[in-house]
Amino acid sequence: MNGGTTAVGATAGGAGTGSRWASPVRAGFLRSDAPWRAVGYLLATGLSGLLLCFGLLLSGLVAGLLAVVLVGLPLAAALALAGVPIAAWERRLVRFLDGGRVPDPHLVPQEAGLAAWLRLRYREQATWRELGFALLAAFVLWPIDLVVAGCFLVVPGYLVAALPLLLRDGEQVNVLKVVVVHSPTVAALLGLAGLLLLPLLAYPLAVLAAARAALVRLVLAPGGQEQRIGELVRSRARLVDAFEAERRRIERDLHDGAQQRLVALTMALGLARLDAPTDGPLAARLAEAHREAGEVLAELRELINGIHPQVLTDHGLPEACADAADRSPVPVVTRFELPGRLPAPVESAGYFAVAEALANLAKHSGARSATVEGRYAEGRLTIEVTDDGHGGADPARGTGLTGLADRVAVVHGTLSVSSPPGGPTLVRVEIPCTPIDRGVA
Repeated sequence: MNGGTTAVGATAGGAGTGSRWASPVRAGFLRSDAPWRAVGYLLATGLSGLLLCFGLLLSGLVAGLLAVVLVGLPLAAALALAGVPIAAWERRLVRFLDGGRVPDPHLVPQEAGLAAWLRLRYREQATWRELGFALLAAFVLWPIDLVVAGCFLVVPGYLVAALPLLLRDGEQVNVLKVVVVHSPTVAALLGLAGLLLLPLLAYPLAVLAAARAALVRLVLAPGGQEQRIGELVRSRARLVDAFEAERRRIERDLHDGAQQRLVALTMALGLARLDAPTDGPLAARLAEAHREAGEVLAELRELINGIHPQVLTDHGLPEACADAADRSPVPVVTRFELPGRLPAPVESAGYFAVAEALANLAKHSGARSATVEGRYAEGRLTIEVTDDGHGGADPARGTGLTGLADRVAVVHGTLSVSSPPGGPTLVRVEIPCTPIDRGVA
């Protein structure tokens, strides 16, 4: 399933399982790598914020200058999406800091292509939160990050280096541009103070890094409504998978159990007819029972095929649709151009869409012929079923099109129907997907 979403149960503020972060109030904090992760985190956020500051200022200036000739308007519109990659980077940095995963609040577009992605991103609240955070990081946060990380590294380092610098100079050393030291003893004491200061500075450094990571989680993780929408999408995907698995189990049980027993019963009745006197009442009853068993077997095979046809599992969508066309009372021509097998839920939805459309045209359209065409292009499976019937198909009249649309929507697809009075009728199904192999369909 398309679904680019977080794992079930992830929350905006929780650290992932097996977090590498050691809290400043926890024993062993100084012996862990947490202080160095904190300083690395602040250096990364500070430097990226500095680059972002220059990038936004330059882009804004160029967009403003070019706006006079309208060329800068698309650039200005694109700047609204500047927070999307910045937010992704910030979420990754938080994971580096403490191992906790910050969920992505964005939904996966139901349609393929850049236009669908842009439409969805501009409508999402998360996009504008990310833009606000990008502005905050570019013009407020990065100086704080660099100053704190710099103090942690530079101040103790300069104090420790006082004695070596004095010995090299031979006369004096200017420590931090504040104190001029001439005595090696004083320089050695400053070095000792630097060694003691380093672990002391690790605590406020870690607190600031944790506070900044908490801000990232607060702003850039999914909100309550977005989490509910994401969970609905994930639960729908799980229900689709569970439903398909149950369909396959029922189909397998019927095929291997009830159908085989009916075949054996039909054969036994056929053999009994051979042994019964041809002119007696028993022969007539056996013949009737044999005929009824054969009809039940045929109905059971149709039921199994309707649950999940084996040809769809074994050979894929084109062959399954061709099999459905062969069983249609209306002559149907099928043409498919696919790069290979598609995900099982997509193939299932596409097949049952075709089967339902063929059943509808056989019952209601009065068509004399029909065509099923399937193709894959630009990340999308498109199936079109056309007939030369009298048209007038209306989903509101309970022709099965509403249920068909619901089935297709489960895999993020869309269904459209064009059926003017007098015909022809066109049923189009579009499902975004990615082939699972590149074999010849």
